[in-house]
Amino acid sequence: MFLKILLVIAFVAVAVGVGIYCRRSTKTVDGFVLGGRNVGPWMSAFAYGTSYFSAVVFVGYAGQFGFKYGIAATWAGIGNAIIGSLLAWWVLGPRTREITHRLGAQTMPEFFGKRYNSKALRIAAAAIIFVFLIPYTASVYNGLSRLFGMAFNLPYDVCVIGMAVVTCIYVVVGGYMATVMNDFIQGIVMLLGISAVIVVVIMNNGGFSEAIVSLSQLPAEGSAMQGPFVSFFGPDLLNLLGVVVLTSLGTWGLPQMVQKFYAIKSGPAVKQGAIISTIFAFVVAGGSYFLGGFGRLYSDQIEYAANGTPIYDSVIPTMLSTLPDLLIGLVIVLVLSASMSTLSSLVLTSSSTLTIDLIKGNVVKDMSEKKQLSCMRGLLVLFVAVSAGIALLQYHSSIVFIAQLMGYSWGALAGAFLGPFLWGLYSGRISKAAVWCSFVFGVGLTVVNMGMGFAGTPLIASPINCGAIAMVVSIVLVPLVSLFTKAVPFQINPPTPESGIDREFAAEVAGQELPEPVAAMDKPL
Repeated sequence: MFLKILLVIAFVAVAVGVGIYCRRSTKTVDGFVLGGRNVGPWMSAFAYGTSYFSAVVFVGYAGQFGFKYGIAATWAGIGNAIIGSLLAWWVLGPRTREITHRLGAQTMPEFFGKRYNSKALRIAAAAIIFVFLIPYTASVYNGLSRLFGMAFNLPYDVCVIGMAVVTCIYVVVGGYMATVMNDFIQGIVMLLGISAVIVVVIMNNGGFSEAIVSLSQLPAEGSAMQGPFVSFFGPDLLNLLGVVVLTSLGTWGLPQMVQKFYAIKSGPAVKQGAIISTIFAFVVAGGSYFLGGFGRLYSDQIEYAANGTPIYDSVIPTMLSTLPDLLIGLVIVLVLSASMSTLSSLVLTSSSTLTIDLIKGNVVKDMSEKKQLSCMRGLLVLFVAVSAGIALLQYHSSIVFIAQLMGYSWGALAGAFLGPFLWGLYSGRISKAAVWCSFVFGVGLTVVNMGMGFAGTPLIASPINCGAIAMVVSIVLVPLVSLFTKAVPFQINPPTPESGIDREFAAEVAGQELPEPVAAMDKPL
């Protein structure tokens, strides 16, 4: 117990210390929100990966889908690495960095407002982000607190409040640079921790071959397949595909993920970051889902609801409870790292969006930079408190599992934003009406399905599949509606020498001839 406490204290001390160290970078709004757009590839890649994978993935998704699909759940981790990381960096990274830099956009709603020349779109996007990031944040608390309860026998409420306080301190003090520096440190812990846990869990089950043999002998409910949990695609391929789409393609439309590309230093850094991020995802996400695939071996030890349904959030904590104390301490720090990095990214995204896109210029007409910083810090604390409150309510009422809570959030956000953002980067033929259609469909489908689900008759049985459908429809809907409505062409500023982006690409985006670069940085293009 002393060792576990010592590891947690050391982790908290480092996180807060980094926040204090980075406070000098928070004197401007751009510095607080994006680190001055000067973050290198390693830190950007680790910030992307640690924001991507939290306790939601390690405890919630790996536990639930590993239990349902067995080893085939590893496909979700592979999809996260290839689609959610590698392709996201290749397709979105360079254009996002260049166009948001030239638009002067610091947030996703600001991108929509300036790209489509619409204040209403900007306000609507900000409202969607603020509302639907809250359930995702609540799910992050849930997964972490279950592990703390297992390791320290602490009440859930104490775990949630403690995590909220520590996150508030280092993000309020150090802003974006504190989150990315902590993310880099926390990412290293995650890589080491996942690898160690997989080895020990498999050894505890007699080694890899013995564990596979034991898993192959278990039947799947409603399936006549022999050895379903060690088969290539598992006992339920269609629903597994829904998980892959939601958790992989979803990152393309999530503001807290996309904004990592706003802050990266230069075009070449994007290429380096893509490789680093992909390797990180293969180890962390692939390893988490692979580990969860052995959850069925613990069927007689996990928790069950009164109706006999497995409590999926208990699967991974049960698997880890048999580990040596030193490794449990490492796992706690691992999940604490993953959760706090995601939480800090979420609260920073929400508070900055609300300040820059809703309050500034609408509620407060003349808002100085100092007032914006104060407002962001205040809203950051408020957002953490509200999401913690929802996490406590969700836990004590057992409304939904972690995976469902995240599914609603990702479905609404990526279902609304993915199409307009992706097509808005690549095409000058996208219309304002198409963006509105995507917003309405993504949010509408999620809300209707969630409401009908609470009433007992959901439109789409799985929130995961609902979110995946919303994302795919958004990609198709935006160019389709744009064919019949008035387009909003690119209206962006010429590139600057300090942007660090290839000039031929800049010319392609702007559709204009550019003069040769000048030698002196103080001369205009």
